Amino acid sequence: MATDFDYEDARYNKWRQVEKDITFAGATTNAIGDFDGTGDPFDIFTVTGTVIVKLIAVCTTTLTIDATATFKVGTAITPAGLIALEAGDAIDVNEIWHDTDCDASVEAATVAPEFIVNQDIIGTTETANIKTGVIKFICLWKPVSKDGNVIAA
Repeated sequence: MATDFDYEDARYNKWRQVEKDITFAGATTNAIGDFDGTGDPFDIFTVTGTVIVKLIAVCTTTLTIDATATFKVGTAITPAGLIALEAGDAIDVNEIWHDTDCDASVEAATVAPEFIVNQDIIGTTETANIKTGVIKFICLWKPVSKDGNVIAA
């Protein structure tokens, strides 16, 4: 029986990588990090077709927040599906963010599970503003469908 893809074909079984730095400016109306502005949620990666992804986030510049600001990463249908909700002030420089317990600069590779995704990957700021800071998102991905692709948004 024929299938759409053949995992023995190198184009399907080789990880690809794309990165995107997100700079928060939530003190500015409608910018990324303004939780109730038009810049929230915001696109991180544009996904075409269906792909398998592993997503890693690393804080590269300290986040400053209004009290109780939280942040999550997922898709429009599943907003916290890739990285669970975390308090903005709990994400420190050089820490790897992958769940609700951002606390280390060394993590086992198993903390980056594989997800099947067919929508753009977005970030959502909730509760209050994330005023400043930078998080680098690293997406390792493989196509599942023939048109599968991921690019920085």
